[in-house]
Amino acid sequence: MDSKPTERKPIDLHLVSDATGDTLNAMSRAAVAQFDSVQINYHRWSLIRTRLQLHRVLEGVESEPGPVLSSLVDQALRSDLEATCQRLGVKLLHVLDPVISLLHEELGAPVVSRPGRQYVLDADYFRRIDAMHYVLAHDDGQAQRGLTEADVVLVGVSRSSKTPTAFYLANRGVKAANIPLVPGTAAPEGLENPTCPVIGLFIDSAMLIDIRRHRLHVLGTHNQPTFIKDSNGDYVDQEAVEKELLWAKRLCAARGWPMIDVTRRSIEETAAAVLKLMESWHQRHAKAKAP
Repeated sequence: MDSKPTERKPIDLHLVSDATGDTLNAMSRAAVAQFDSVQINYHRWSLIRTRLQLHRVLEGVESEPGPVLSSLVDQALRSDLEATCQRLGVKLLHVLDPVISLLHEELGAPVVSRPGRQYVLDADYFRRIDAMHYVLAHDDGQAQRGLTEADVVLVGVSRSSKTPTAFYLANRGVKAANIPLVPGTAAPEGLENPTCPVIGLFIDSAMLIDIRRHRLHVLGTHNQPTFIKDSNGDYVDQEAVEKELLWAKRLCAARGWPMIDVTRRSIEETAAAVLKLMESWHQRHAKAKAP
């Protein structure tokens, strides 16, 4: 007799941050991914910097009790949160404490405890803004004359995640241009002697067809790009798509452009692979220029 899987009760998880909450979102997502068949009701509380704002959080925790992950650095707010969690009998974890303690011991520097201090309008911030503007101006093969300003150029067939990867890289301050590879057209201009890494993105044909079919459904007949309308169904035909991918791979191989299979990669994982290939490219070129 087959035993039924144990049904797990969903839990309420409160994420309390004095900034955007990105750190807690990433940590909780990574941790929850290690469990199968669990249901988490997330309660995200961001930009909590005053007692009045914290009061809403405390009411929320009391209304729907559950473990609390906090990245608050203000001692007064932390004390209020700790007192309420202790009274309600819910577990509380200040996720930054172990890292801050380790760095304090190693650096011997005082801890400032200033909320949102990682978000400042410094040179790195404006570099990210410039990169975002660059991606917007050089998306899908636009403004190819500006490729000399790129930090990386992503190439690939239509719907191979070039654009979302480029935008993710822009948030890291990387100027990423992306150029579509279309069979029957001339090879992309400006890449004969590239001044930055050129990287090909590829995807499994079956998944690519599913993505393209969804895209066609969203766009509708009248809003489809010209190259799709003129393809006579090749855009989602299995044999035609496989030939398209093979042609693009051969082009990249002939040009010596490294390739990344994005089939089972998230955008974050693809971007990490791009950054690694960029680092390798710069190391090779630095050695080639060395006397």
